[in-house]
Amino acid sequence: MEPTPPTPPTPPHQPPPPGTPAAYPAPGPYTSPGMPYAGLPGPYGPYAPPRATTNGLAVGSLVSGIVCCLPPLGLVLGVFSLRQIKKRGQGGKGMAIAGIVLSSLSTLLVLIGLITGQIQVGVRAFGDGVREAASVRMPMDLRTGECFVDESGQGEYTLGVRVVDCDRPHDGEITGRFEATGFDGWPGESELTALGEERCETMAAAYTRDTWALTADTLSLYYTPDRRAWRTGEHRIACAVGGSERLTGSLRSDGTTLDAGQLAFLGHVNPIEDALYAEPEEDPEDDLQANLAWAAEVRSAVDSARSGLRGRTWEPSRRKAMEGYLKSLDAASEQWAKLSRATDSVEFWDAYDHAWEVVPNDASIEVRKALGLTHTPPEGPGEHSSV
Repeated sequence: MEPTPPTPPTPPHQPPPPGTPAAYPAPGPYTSPGMPYAGLPGPYGPYAPPRATTNGLAVGSLVSGIVCCLPPLGLVLGVFSLRQIKKRGQGGKGMAIAGIVLSSLSTLLVLIGLITGQIQVGVRAFGDGVREAASVRMPMDLRTGECFVDESGQGEYTLGVRVVDCDRPHDGEITGRFEATGFDGWPGESELTALGEERCETMAAAYTRDTWALTADTLSLYYTPDRRAWRTGEHRIACAVGGSERLTGSLRSDGTTLDAGQLAFLGHVNPIEDALYAEPEEDPEDDLQANLAWAAEVRSAVDSARSGLRGRTWEPSRRKAMEGYLKSLDAASEQWAKLSRATDSVEFWDAYDHAWEVVPNDASIEVRKALGLTHTPPEGPGEHSSV
């Protein structure tokens, strides 16, 4: 057996001859030792450690500092948030510092406001504004006796009035309201105006029984619905009393503010005033009969007052003043009866001045004082003289 010839040693790698294409070994699945595995890319990106969270107290501090509702709260939250941020490595340090700064400024402003009283002034002003906004209503919705301010000009449409206390300056106060009935459709502004003038004057007379408390420019007011409001079902007319200038204090003098004696006196003497104010515009030379009829109406009102006041039992504190007033009414009845029987204009003028002179104004003052009514005479209905 022949011995196996030894395997010749592998010759060292020789570079290929020039011009021979280079050959490279196939790549393996691993990288060189010591390097991480070269895996295939997956559908997700590389995993990163979680980001630092924002501290909730820092957010609360900033919000409290901006809103300024509770300035010290924002300051406290900001201080505690800085401690937590440092301990936990959270974010929000800038917000915490901003909240501390804003809350400190707000706290300082609040302290200054409390010291100077501006906070209370602001709170009162805010409350007044809320109350004023809530008090704007339509005149038809107001109750009898409520006073109001109407910002619209005279003759302009009113979109609402502002209710105020009667002790404050106001344009008018409600004397009542009523439903405009008897119309199949829109009656027109002129029809509603005429109805408002008639009915509201009656309500004003019942609301302001003490006529001496009125001024020369006291007016009977009324609010009527327009066509659009009428179509929506608003058929009410609101009545009020007011003046050319704003009033202060209520004009109400009726059964809610007067006692039985006051009401009895005014119920008998007011018709005298109404009759006196109904004097004809024509002189007796132009219309003697109209002037004679007017004098007879005044005498009738005087006699009715004499009878009614004498038929009532008066309190001792009022009796003496009432007796003096009744004597004045007796003299007035005699003179106005004489005036109503004049045969011509000359005789009428001869009795005219004396009839006005005996109108018991002075006696009215005394009895009104005793009754607790207004005792300053109002402006007269005009000049009463034959000259």
